[in-house]
Amino acid sequence: EGEVHGLRRDAVIAIALTVPLLAIAMMHGLVPALPSVVIQLVLGTIVVLGPGRRYFRGGWRAVRHGSPDMNTLIALGAGTAWLSSTVVAVRWLAGPHAHMPELYVEAGAAIVAFVMIGKLLESRARAKLSEAVRGLLSLAPPTAHLEDGSEVDAATLAAGDRVRVRPGEHVPADGTIVEGASALDESMLTGESLPVDKDEGSPVYAGTLNQNGALVVRVARAGGDTALARIARAVEDAQGSKAPIARLADRVSAYFVPAVLAIAALTFAGWLAGGADASTALARMIAVLVIACPCALGLATPAAVAVGTSRGAELGVLFKGGTALEVASRIEIVALDKTGTLTTGHPVL
Repeated sequence: EGEVHGLRRDAVIAIALTVPLLAIAMMHGLVPALPSVVIQLVLGTIVVLGPGRRYFRGGWRAVRHGSPDMNTLIALGAGTAWLSSTVVAVRWLAGPHAHMPELYVEAGAAIVAFVMIGKLLESRARAKLSEAVRGLLSLAPPTAHLEDGSEVDAATLAAGDRVRVRPGEHVPADGTIVEGASALDESMLTGESLPVDKDEGSPVYAGTLNQNGALVVRVARAGGDTALARIARAVEDAQGSKAPIARLADRVSAYFVPAVLAIAALTFAGWLAGGADASTALARMIAVLVIACPCALGLATPAAVAVGTSRGAELGVLFKGGTALEVASRIEIVALDKTGTLTTGHPVL
């Protein structure tokens, strides 16, 4: 939630300032030169050094570890456009205002704004997954009744404790029935729509619903060790795991960044060798860095995995990780061992 809040704040700032910045940059003479240069410089600086600072930090960390990534490209593209424009604008403001200088600060701000939008969408997808995980964990009751009738926090239960589960209550922990018989709704675990008859010696699971009989259950696993908690953990782990295509994107980035830098340097040298002045050659070099910057593969891949796993969790479909999600696209035949797999957990006519 904190991550989403920070990203939303930075994205709003970046978009709110980049839209007028782009408009002014595209007006080509409709706004007087002096206020146009000053406004572009101020708005661009706030966006690139404000919301964009996270990419400079991340890019520098990646370079220090010898593995440049998408943050490095974003920092290079946005930073180069902003720095070169700042130098040109300051020199222009200090000298004669003969003509409108060529500024690219709006390109740096636009890079930051667009990437911020993508990261915000990804973080919102992760937040939805957190809600799905909380929904799973909410099936387990927060309190439990010990055999002597006292009420305790369900998280404090330990193996060997004996708890009473009355009709209509959810089982607080995984364990075994030692007294009583009942029918339990286990659809949240199995998808089976009909209640399952249980008696002494039968296993029960946290979060399942006791329907019509009083039970005494000996706890085997409680808290984070229950089957329900392990499912929630598996959903969270799936978000952290990388799909093969995401790992490929990381490997490509390690070679892509140096290649872009080399191409930009060759572009600069080529224009100089062709007789262009330094400012023209620099502009072409900046164009290479800006265009190569926000790689769709690096931005879209983690967002796709986040959205896929979170949407699946909302619908009751759990993926073991990004690899399973990616492989699922190649499935042609699905074999199901029982009809319960396909139910919503509620019998209807």
